[in-house]
Amino acid sequence: MSENAYITSACVIRNNMVTRNGEKVFEEKNAALPEFLRALYDRYSGQYPKFHKMDLLSKLGWAAVEILLQETPMDMYAPEDTGVVLANTSSSLDTDERYYETVSEIASPALFVYTLPNIVIGEISIRHKFKGENAFFVDDRFDIGFIAGYVRQLLETGAVKACVCGWVEQYHTGYEAALYLVEKNARGMALPFTAEQVEKLYR
Repeated sequence: MSENAYITSACVIRNNMVTRNGEKVFEEKNAALPEFLRALYDRYSGQYPKFHKMDLLSKLGWAAVEILLQETPMDMYAPEDTGVVLANTSSSLDTDERYYETVSEIASPALFVYTLPNIVIGEISIRHKFKGENAFFVDDRFDIGFIAGYVRQLLETGAVKACVCGWVEQYHTGYEAALYLVEKNARGMALPFTAEQVEKLYR
């Protein structure tokens, strides 16, 4: 385990429900994914017009970070001090398929922009002015041990002082986000940053 590495905030979004730091903070039963994400935007942000142009994967990750950072401002860090490390299993396949459907007539540049999964990192970074190390991994499952090890290495080498990390998956109507803010300095929840602790918050 890294010395002085803490989970200071956590956000999990699944089944039309949001938990932050283990407590339910929002639920919108029976809403389709686009409407559910719009409800999150209206509740937790509401003044970011570019949100409406994003694909569903980017909206999900973006909204999760809005909630994640709601009580943990990042203005004490220089832009290059905060990294973003994410993973999922479907890459950007949902948007890829919708883009392909437009190619036979007039290809949609608005969709083409989102045919790489790491674009969600770009949207998050633009919003919060993060300029630190970032990476997006595609795996069969949320490999918590791998992500935790990767982020620990970034912290230990001094590449970053804080990192938003976790899982952002969306394909058709299926979705799940599980994001964690990890910092060298204790604040907020200040739980030890271990794979086991991440797993407990993910359940």
